[in-house]
Amino acid sequence: MTKLNHIGTSIFTQMSQMANEYGAINLSQGFPNFPVDERLKNLVSKWGKEEVHQYLPMSGFPPLLEKIAALTQNSYRRIVNPQSEILITAGATEGIFATIQALVNPNEEVLILDPSYDCYETPVLLCNAIPKRINLNDDFTPNWEIIGNAMNSKTRMIIINNPHNPTGKIWAENDFLQLERILDLHPNVIVLSDEVYEYITFENKHISVHQREKLRDKSVSVSSFGKSFHITGWKIGYLIAPEILMKEIKKVHQFLVFSVNSLAQYALNDYMDLVQVSELGQFYQKKRDFFRELMQATKFELLTCEGSYFQIASYASFSSENDLDFTKRLSKENGVTTIPLSPFYADGKQTQCIRFCFAKDEKTLEKAVERLVKLV
Repeated sequence: MTKLNHIGTSIFTQMSQMANEYGAINLSQGFPNFPVDERLKNLVSKWGKEEVHQYLPMSGFPPLLEKIAALTQNSYRRIVNPQSEILITAGATEGIFATIQALVNPNEEVLILDPSYDCYETPVLLCNAIPKRINLNDDFTPNWEIIGNAMNSKTRMIIINNPHNPTGKIWAENDFLQLERILDLHPNVIVLSDEVYEYITFENKHISVHQREKLRDKSVSVSSFGKSFHITGWKIGYLIAPEILMKEIKKVHQFLVFSVNSLAQYALNDYMDLVQVSELGQFYQKKRDFFRELMQATKFELLTCEGSYFQIASYASFSSENDLDFTKRLSKENGVTTIPLSPFYADGKQTQCIRFCFAKDEKTLEKAVERLVKLV
């Protein structure tokens, strides 16, 4: 007997396996293929020779917690207590899992906005709670009327993802005003705000729950060093939450991983003095613009990409295939692997859109588009 009877291999693993099988260029899974900053690699080498290989405090390396508090103040003008309101996690996924396990009770409801990342639902199910999946509008903006109507006395949490994976949308001021209005009617609802792409936004700037006075005391924010600094394999991120919520999250965290990789924390603590996170948006905007320009030679219709390193493209003008069949054919016949959108929906909604990851070097993107141009 299994607790997760309907859960199989993730679409990300499936598509990467397909890329390997057919020798396709992998623009599916969200990992960069360009070098990590030499300064960061040098710091890892430096600290690897020191005696820093034992457990750190459960909450995280104290100097790194101080750096995160300073970054949060500089970025969002929010003052947080590094000892009681910040937790270093084994990647954003562990932070999300620990938060849901700590704060959601059996039979309570958690609102998830589809298309949604696949790590949200499982911890809800493991709490014997109820994931309530709500589709975004066709332009991937929140439908606040439907969201408001879905709230009730059993609603414990709403999970928001901004900037959004898979679509690259970012929330506008009005979205936060609408969320705050709804939560005024449901004051016990907690916001779990997945902001792992917070520093990868372009023309429109990211708005964080940290900047919303009405949301700070009821929100848990999720951030990722892995996404920000192109080190996804390190699996290191952090949570920020008011102390009353963080106390409960730490109870789960200490028995889930206890503490996070010590070498990574020492290196990141030094690296925070060298790097400017404000430059990340410019770095990825150049990649986005380069990829979008290349894609003009293909038949795909590109949707707006406001943040993250993902580009949504529609193939509706030249194919009526469902997105899973289309992406399989794209891998097998054209040698480019992407991600279909339907697995991000509970109801498998067909949008005839697929997701490209453009966090790749220019040579990889050029080769991929050369193959896409030949798509029949």
